[in-house]
Amino acid sequence: KPDNVRVSYGTAGFRGNASGMEYVFFRMGMLAALRSKLKEAAIGVMVTASHNPEHDNGVKLIDPQGEMLAQSWESLATALANVTNDQLIEQLKQIIDSQKIPLSNASVFIARDSRPSSLSLSRAVLDGASAFGATCHDHGLLTTPQLHYILACYNGGDIKVDEEHYYQNYASAFKALLNVVSLFTSPVTVDCANGVGAAKLTKLAERIGANIIDIVVYNDGQSGKLNENCGADYVKVQQRAPAGLNMEPFHRYASFDGDADRLIYYTLDSDCNFILLDGDKIAALFATYIRDNLKKASINLRLGIIQTAYANGNSTNFLINQQNIEIACTPTGVKYLHEKALTFDIGVYFEANGHGTITVNQECKNKISAAAFDPNKSAEERFAAKKLKLFLDIINQTVGDAMCDLLAVEAILQDKNWSVKEWYRIYTELPNRQAKVQVADRRIIETGDAERKVILPSMLQPAIDELVRKYPSGRSFVRPSGTEDVVRVYAEANTQENADDLAQQVSLAVYNIGGGVGKKPLF
Repeated sequence: KPDNVRVSYGTAGFRGNASGMEYVFFRMGMLAALRSKLKEAAIGVMVTASHNPEHDNGVKLIDPQGEMLAQSWESLATALANVTNDQLIEQLKQIIDSQKIPLSNASVFIARDSRPSSLSLSRAVLDGASAFGATCHDHGLLTTPQLHYILACYNGGDIKVDEEHYYQNYASAFKALLNVVSLFTSPVTVDCANGVGAAKLTKLAERIGANIIDIVVYNDGQSGKLNENCGADYVKVQQRAPAGLNMEPFHRYASFDGDADRLIYYTLDSDCNFILLDGDKIAALFATYIRDNLKKASINLRLGIIQTAYANGNSTNFLINQQNIEIACTPTGVKYLHEKALTFDIGVYFEANGHGTITVNQECKNKISAAAFDPNKSAEERFAAKKLKLFLDIINQTVGDAMCDLLAVEAILQDKNWSVKEWYRIYTELPNRQAKVQVADRRIIETGDAERKVILPSMLQPAIDELVRKYPSGRSFVRPSGTEDVVRVYAEANTQENADDLAQQVSLAVYNIGGGVGKKPLF
């Protein structure tokens, strides 16, 4: 471990420049082995930095049922990564003692994305896990959601689960649903960000069949850098197509991020204006489809959508006021969204960046399945229940999965006989703009109310409120990044010009009040 270097385990695990991070990955291999001993189950370790630039990398642990590492262990991960070399053994002993970890068998599942640094860093994880005598299962190149799925299946008793099992499961589920809904085939072009998702999506499409779904893979990794001018984060933030993609009006386009856990759609209108269908639009599509089929099947379950402050204001208004669907708001981060989703019978959560999924508890799944064959229900009710059951089978409930979410979107559009035009017209998004401001220390920014209000510095929120009042339908919030010394800014208003101007003014307020460094933010 280099001197004077400190890292922190956040929602995305550890992330940073890949150079010099081997010690972090080695230590996380050891921590995964200890976690496995404690839980008496396999633990996953994913080597990826998701949407970050190619020169970065990261590592995150996955708990036995495919869920994110328990929050109580995030501080243990941070402490273990930051102790000096001569304190390492003592720190490991403290973890073992404080958590009452039995020195029993351990099993660690490891996978990596396609970054040049990922192979050597995954070997560092293997070395760390092996140091505690763990049995290591190296799954090689996988998307992050694939590792979550494989781990959950393995710990659920399917010890033979592998990558092919994933393809067969979701291909079969998709084909089963399309067997009961109207079938049309039109192509969808998918930008895979030059990442691991390209090869995996190709395999999934092959298992489904080109006569059922027509997927055109773009940015397949054969040329171009990972996430450079492409991918879900680029398209969402820049609100433009990936570099080099020649778009046609009303054709369906989608983008993954580097490890294929984010999905967004986009198209052009008849005037060749760029139209973005982000996580908010996907969540609205999923939730209204579920709600409609619950109603048609006469099944009474509590359905909720979980959003963050990044959700577009008009999406929230649409769901509450027009669709009468319950909304909950949490801080940014999948761990908060997933936790809240589990409090509903069926929970739909998506961050605006396209990371999300659907959760449904087993009792409710059983209720839906039973309704599909209930002789006391009408044929229409049974049909709606069957469609809903098959639709939920497409979803990877462990984590946001771009490939499964893509199949779910395509299935709904086929069932409704909708083009992308009908989908994006369900509500009109308020124009918005995201930005980031370099600061000396992001930790001086503290937020509350699910990150919608700034608590410290105390002068910042009144300054934001004053700026927001100047713009019709104005809304803005700021939050510190979890991985770098920047403050992220979100602004929306009635026109793009006003949204841009509001983002500019709020960014300057953050710079002036929150300890900005370097050049003042200018758009």
